[in-house]
Amino acid sequence: MSNLRFQALNAVLTRSVPEVTLPSPKISDFFGCNVFDRRKMKDYLSKEAFQSVTDSVILGERIEREIAEQVASAMKAWAISQGVTHYTHWFQPLTGSTAEKHDSFFEPSGDGLGLEKFTGDALAQQEPDASSFPNGGIRSTFEARGYTAWDPSSPAFIMGKTLCIPTVFVSYTGEALDNKAPLLKAVSALDKAAVGVAQYFDKSIEKVNASLGIEQEYFLVDLALFNARPDLYLTGRTLFGHMSAKNQQLEDHYFGSIPGRVLAFMQDLEIESLKLGIPLKTRHNEVAPSQFECAPIYEEINLAIDHNQLLMDLMDKVALRHNFKVLLHEKPFAGVNGSGKHNNWSMITNTGKNLLSPGKTPKNNLMFLTFFVNTIKAVHEHADLLRASIASVSNDHRLGANEAPPAIISIFLGSQLSNVLDEIETSRITGKMKQEPTLWTNIPKIPQILLDNTDRNRTSPFAFTGNKFELRAVGSSANSAAPMTILNLIVAEQLTKFKVEVDKLLKKGEKKDVALMTVIKKYIKESKSIRFEGNGYSDEWAEEAEKRGLSNIKTTPKALDVLVDEKSTRLFEDTGVFSTREIHARHEILLENYFKKLQIEARVMGELVNNVIIPASVSYQTSLIENVKGLKEIGLQEDAYTAQLDIIKKLSYHINIVRSNVLEMVNERKKANVIEDAREKAVAYDEKVKSYFETIRYNVDKLERLVADDKWPLPKFRELLFIK
Repeated sequence: MSNLRFQALNAVLTRSVPEVTLPSPKISDFFGCNVFDRRKMKDYLSKEAFQSVTDSVILGERIEREIAEQVASAMKAWAISQGVTHYTHWFQPLTGSTAEKHDSFFEPSGDGLGLEKFTGDALAQQEPDASSFPNGGIRSTFEARGYTAWDPSSPAFIMGKTLCIPTVFVSYTGEALDNKAPLLKAVSALDKAAVGVAQYFDKSIEKVNASLGIEQEYFLVDLALFNARPDLYLTGRTLFGHMSAKNQQLEDHYFGSIPGRVLAFMQDLEIESLKLGIPLKTRHNEVAPSQFECAPIYEEINLAIDHNQLLMDLMDKVALRHNFKVLLHEKPFAGVNGSGKHNNWSMITNTGKNLLSPGKTPKNNLMFLTFFVNTIKAVHEHADLLRASIASVSNDHRLGANEAPPAIISIFLGSQLSNVLDEIETSRITGKMKQEPTLWTNIPKIPQILLDNTDRNRTSPFAFTGNKFELRAVGSSANSAAPMTILNLIVAEQLTKFKVEVDKLLKKGEKKDVALMTVIKKYIKESKSIRFEGNGYSDEWAEEAEKRGLSNIKTTPKALDVLVDEKSTRLFEDTGVFSTREIHARHEILLENYFKKLQIEARVMGELVNNVIIPASVSYQTSLIENVKGLKEIGLQEDAYTAQLDIIKKLSYHINIVRSNVLEMVNERKKANVIEDAREKAVAYDEKVKSYFETIRYNVDKLERLVADDKWPLPKFRELLFIK
């Protein structure tokens, strides 16, 4: 057995299950203890300052300079009381992860002493060097300025000995360089549009918040085995590896008993998360071996996304304490299910009403239908844009792979709601709403729909699940801000259009209920092609979708084209979420991210083949040749070593194929590298360079099965996938 693999496996065998102790028997005693939340603000702030921050969070009002000074002073006092020495503006640049630059509270006082200082200016804004973050050509390399600005709607928190202040990140000229700023703009647009429509039904509704619950899937592997796999270490996925004889085919891992080491990790992760106010609720085994899931309670969307980004960071840090490595790649192992991040989205009013929750009265059901149908219509109008928002090199492995939703965007409603919409589509609307609980005059019956009565169609990328829509196509490593920015934005646009159409009918003297139902009926008919109740994995659906005019864009470079087409550009400009310059910059950043990741994978693949796989295979082949020579020398005939000769020939066959394909791949990579246009380069990597990956992998995996187990240098799937 190769030395590195042997050491890794030996380390796994000697692992013990660490003990994890709760800070208190009651979670409520320590939940949010590391967050500067409302409870702590009340203790540390004046009544005026507390109210100002509250108004900023709830109403979006600006915090004045003097109030910012009070908040900064209060944050510092609280943080120092917890042993904190530094602060940082915590932001989400376009790298997909989070970023921070730490500064000390300490400042020399000029008399040889010092003091702890934190001002309102330092709270509100910082100037980190922006030159090395992705910007898509928005700014020149020599223009290093970028600004982080405090987001009061997401509370500050403590990580280690550092106070972290959630912020947006913008360029010197004001363009967004992060994922949070566009999200906040889209959420604001949805709020404005949804309130305008909601007031048809309830004048007391003055604010609508998007709500989000993010289910996070992930894999765990032992740290020693991870370190012995250069492909996992450098790309997040196994570029080679023959599937274990036993994997997920018995379906015995899903919801099974959680292994002791994993459970200890989960408990530790939950404690750290709960301290930071992340309301983790659920944990369980997922479908694939060593795959797991955790999920929080729903939160306001901006906070939910901040918490998910923080959770991913925490997962990595806590895993190290348990000698694990968390794999968030969408497809770390070929042959078993990959990981996603299901985004459960709804709209909640200031009165506590879920606008996607069916009601018990005609008025409430009409309100539900209004927001329900407008969401369907929005996705129908901008399906390709929603597809682009979840596109990435790693998610391309998942989408349409009979384990995740297909790349075709469709909506699953369940038979009951589909029947309701079909009835409305064919009805004649001539009356007004009666007071009976389930029907209107000349409008078909709308049943009292029970919450969560729909089936959970796992093949649907966008499914209604009782009182929310679930976007199932988001990748496990993604920042949910990108797809949620698009979803909130397109629904906001659609609600705005809806109100214009309804108001036109009202001005013509139409009764309100009839005007509403007239436009709803029109939208149901126009968006019918996006609704699909069947198996999204089937070939028949792909054929049917094409007939319906639905796109089936399977790779990222082409999926991203829609970001910069005329329709999308107009949407972004009209709503102010992105300028044309900003969206073209993001388009370029996403393309660069795509081809750079493929470039890394191609390089790692070449290095592993040339420096690890072929030498190990040749070494084993040499030992077989020596064996054959020895058998010949003692006078045995060829039939005594036929098996050895067969293996020697097969080894040569696969070694030659691997070697020649790697050389051709490298040549294509060199050609792609000189292409200047980002889209052309991304397409070249997708169609030319990546096209060699499967052939190389197939033949390397054949070599793995031929080479003696003790001679194979890389930990195998059977070792990586099963944790004891």
